[in-house]
Amino acid sequence: MDAAANAAAAKDAEARLSRREMLGGVGSAAALLAAGAVAPAAASAATSTAAAATPAHAGALPASGPATRGGQRMARLYPHESAARSTRDLSGFWGFRLDPRDEGEASGWPQGFSGARTIPVPASWNELFDDAAEYFGTAWYQKEFLLDPGWRGRRVYLRFGAASYRARAWLNGQLLGEHEGGHLPFEFDVSALVRATGPNRLVVLVDNAQREERVPAASRPGAGFNFPSYPGVTFDFFPYGGLHRPVLLYSTPATAIEDIAVHTDLVAGHGIVRAGLQVSGGWNGMATVSVESAAAGAVAQVRVAVRAGRAEAELVVDPVRPWSPEDPFLYTLVVRLADAQPDEYRLPIGIRTIVVDKDGLRLNGKPLFLAGFGRHEDFPIHGKGLDLPVLVRDYELLKWIGANSFRTSHYPYSDEALMLADQYGLLVIDESPAVSLGFGDPDPVIAARHAQHARALAEMHARDKNHPCVIAWSVANEPGIGAPVGTPAEHAALVERGLAYFRPLFTDMRARDPSRPVVLVSFGTGPDEWSALGDFICTNLYFGWYVAGGQPGEVVRGLLEKELDRLHAVHGKPVMLTEFGADTTAGVHAEPATMWSEEYQSQLMELTMQAVRARPFMVGAHPWAFADFRTAQGIMRSGGLNQKGVFTRERQPKLAAHTLRRLWRA
Repeated sequence: MDAAANAAAAKDAEARLSRREMLGGVGSAAALLAAGAVAPAAASAATSTAAAATPAHAGALPASGPATRGGQRMARLYPHESAARSTRDLSGFWGFRLDPRDEGEASGWPQGFSGARTIPVPASWNELFDDAAEYFGTAWYQKEFLLDPGWRGRRVYLRFGAASYRARAWLNGQLLGEHEGGHLPFEFDVSALVRATGPNRLVVLVDNAQREERVPAASRPGAGFNFPSYPGVTFDFFPYGGLHRPVLLYSTPATAIEDIAVHTDLVAGHGIVRAGLQVSGGWNGMATVSVESAAAGAVAQVRVAVRAGRAEAELVVDPVRPWSPEDPFLYTLVVRLADAQPDEYRLPIGIRTIVVDKDGLRLNGKPLFLAGFGRHEDFPIHGKGLDLPVLVRDYELLKWIGANSFRTSHYPYSDEALMLADQYGLLVIDESPAVSLGFGDPDPVIAARHAQHARALAEMHARDKNHPCVIAWSVANEPGIGAPVGTPAEHAALVERGLAYFRPLFTDMRARDPSRPVVLVSFGTGPDEWSALGDFICTNLYFGWYVAGGQPGEVVRGLLEKELDRLHAVHGKPVMLTEFGADTTAGVHAEPATMWSEEYQSQLMELTMQAVRARPFMVGAHPWAFADFRTAQGIMRSGGLNQKGVFTRERQPKLAAHTLRRLWRA
């Protein structure tokens, strides 16, 4: 490590340690610094993004066990296989039936139903059946399976990757429970209900009704940003329904590791790995925690005492290979319990740091600029269903174009998307499903949304907290005031209403994770008071399209530069342009460039990137969008598509993709 890099790393380490010392959560990393293993840099204003009131460091676990609601457990650890754990994928062909009158439950369908047609899982029903293309109601799924004989006497869990939007599940006619929210996993302990011999019947109700109190919400007057469209929603993407991600069975020993929370640090060329452990049943005993690499085996190992189901471990990796976009090196954290039936869990981890201060973002002590896109889980035929070949192709195209990042706009993506991003070295802003929230709605509607929003953030953090690719949490995208108001006092009241809504969500996310920035993505000149809650400013600006569309480039650039400068002056924080762009019909060309042509989109990309890179306070730019995607039908969406992608929906490049490749790979 050269002198400049060493100084930068020391500056970051000093900032992170000082914050965690306030929180009472450091061990040997602090000792390394105090012992003079690295010379501290000059006093710095740099800080990590933890809230001062946070009660524990990022490697700590919540006080309670796995949260349950409606019979389901919060899915914290992905069911990776190990010497002690097995997983079985129930994806494939299922029985399927629409229930437009909501009569299935009263008619006994939880016991199994007739009249089923075949549907693949995962997939969206809207892309498969003509009579379900615009269906937003209740549908039923069923599947039979046999239990592996080797699983007898073990704990057995059923895990759903995602079901849009609400799901209720029955096994052998017995209600397991339900889950609300269409973008995150949930699971059930089925050990007492699964049959060791003979077939097991799994039945699932999926309800995709568009309702104003859900997150995201259906449209109503004052609900948020919307224009006349069908279906009427407040967001600009299609509200697909279905079992969108794999359905998995997995088994564990009777005493099992239920959660692991990892925090990593870099100090004086050493890697520090802190892991909080949670074991079922308040177990007491010894556990071995090791960090392994494929080439070297165990590079660090400790034994820890588990008391009342909890333990914390700290390991020093020396030398360390930090995770980064240039070198996305993954270690494996292995936890083994010393029990009669020992459990083992293997977790891929990357050792890296992320810091934000008034000067910008730094990854592993080095300045970071985020080049990439907002994206959508969307592809013909599959809809929002997990499509592994498309996922790999998307990441290959991101690398081809020179991108290093993306935002999970506008909901958490699949487990597989984040696991692959860890491997590809793609940096991720992980976003909740709270898009286009309105604050002109009745109090009960807003209260119901807030409760669902808070649960979604908790579930997102529980699932994604250990991914090195996740470098920031996005609480919401483009919240709006709602219907126009008549007086400054009424406007101010709605701004305050939004602050009362968002403040506890920011406080909670910072308490859960002091190690990552937390942001809110605003639209245009959305309330500065809301944007100010973020650790850096994220803004979506469409100069050249929704504002000053078709006007000369110097006009568009002037408006953009003025707003970027204003945001930095008002907030004194780094700024990221999280969306900009223009709808473009592939194959349409014009000279001189006109709106909807490939030339117009290309020129808008270039002048925007020039304005962004001329400002040292800018920490990133994500054109909207990576690829064209399906949305509601309306007069602004030709063919029912948002065509702002720099790739077509089939992943073919438009002219703008070549322009961005030239700019980003220069």
